[in-house]
Amino acid sequence: MPLDPAPASASVCPAHTSACPASVSTCPSSGSASPARVSACPSSGSASPATPKPPEPAPAPPVRFWPVDDLPGLDPDPFLDELSRDEPVARIRLPFGEGWAWLVTRYEDVRFVTSDPRFSRERVAGREVTTMRPVPVASQTAGLQYVDPPRHTRLRRVVARAFTGRSMRRLRPLAERRAAELLDGMARAGAPADLMEHLHGPFPLAVLRDFLGVAEEDRQDWAATGEALLSAGADSGERARQAARATRERIAGLLRRRREEHREDLAGVLARAAAEGEITDDEAVSLAIAVQVSGGHAVRNNSGSMMYALLTHPAHLDRLRREPELLPRAVEELFRYVPHRNGVGIPRIATEDVEVGGRLIRAGDVVYNAYLAANRDPRAFPDPDALDFDRDHLAHLAFGHGPHHCLAAVMARMEAEVMIGAVLTRFPALRLAVPPEEVEFQRRGLIRGPRTLPVTW
Repeated sequence: MPLDPAPASASVCPAHTSACPASVSTCPSSGSASPARVSACPSSGSASPATPKPPEPAPAPPVRFWPVDDLPGLDPDPFLDELSRDEPVARIRLPFGEGWAWLVTRYEDVRFVTSDPRFSRERVAGREVTTMRPVPVASQTAGLQYVDPPRHTRLRRVVARAFTGRSMRRLRPLAERRAAELLDGMARAGAPADLMEHLHGPFPLAVLRDFLGVAEEDRQDWAATGEALLSAGADSGERARQAARATRERIAGLLRRRREEHREDLAGVLARAAAEGEITDDEAVSLAIAVQVSGGHAVRNNSGSMMYALLTHPAHLDRLRREPELLPRAVEELFRYVPHRNGVGIPRIATEDVEVGGRLIRAGDVVYNAYLAANRDPRAFPDPDALDFDRDHLAHLAFGHGPHHCLAAVMARMEAEVMIGAVLTRFPALRLAVPPEEVEFQRRGLIRGPRTLPVTW
């Protein structure tokens, strides 16, 4: 779910090498640390020449307004393409909020910022920053995504126990059963049908209920609550507050039951951690809600976009039908290729002066990372706008990077494989029921994806 944007197996970054937070190299002849991002001095016994003074960072560029317009289909944002090419560390202003922020667009620079502890999410609290939404970022600062270590480490360690390879192997047969039931219903409804309505919408919520540990007899009531919470979207009015209250009450009740009847589901993990004092009861409820909201909304849209990409690349779709063993690799490339959101996600605040991409970012500056641009960076991914299942380098940033890498990445991968595999098996002749340009995508949303996906077979 690039849950805002999700580590594989709960904590492993999809990039196979980690970025050094301080980027400091050590002089082997003296044992002293050389300046950040400066090569180690020679190790010979002779005196080495003085280290050249690094060049002065470039002067700050002008501030550019980014309206973040709706884009057709899966088109990349041309503004991000331009910045990645010509101004990889730029100053921008977004549609709402105050001031300006740095925007980092290149792959290596995004990895550096997201893994360096000198960029804090927690310090966003209480700041008026330029933002994508009319709701101030400060009012959103709650939960795992808006805290720094050591509190972040403590909370993440607890939730990660539910996102293990073993738990996904236990969950997968249930997910396959849910997908089969939903596609059977679509077959009974007959063609043409809306794949978003029949599969991509209900499936993630159904799997989340299994993952959380909702009893079979309670699933219908939970379904209504979860759908109300997600459909409230960015609405900050009474409807959203009611959905949030109902969700909190249901989850709190489930956690209380799990203290008496322990099970190896998310509710059981959180209830046990709260009972043992690792987290508070309120933190347990908040973490469960965060998983439900991000997991439901992100997976719905990302998986729908993946199916749209396959249906508009018939040669790729045919290849997956012939080579089903290719599916995990294809899903990884689809995560890189699909633009999973509009604009940018959660900002960070620099806690001290840091140089990034030749620009000096001052302490207190606001910094956004453009994961979308990083996933289309030609320095990391040759021919980045091509959908290529044979791509050598698949260490994309769709789930983020560093300490805030999406915990649910392992689950999002499993769900995408199950959905796509079930569709290919159940409907081998599936195709779009309308021309690609007539597929309606969501408008003015933070997460991109098809609103409807009409198909026939």
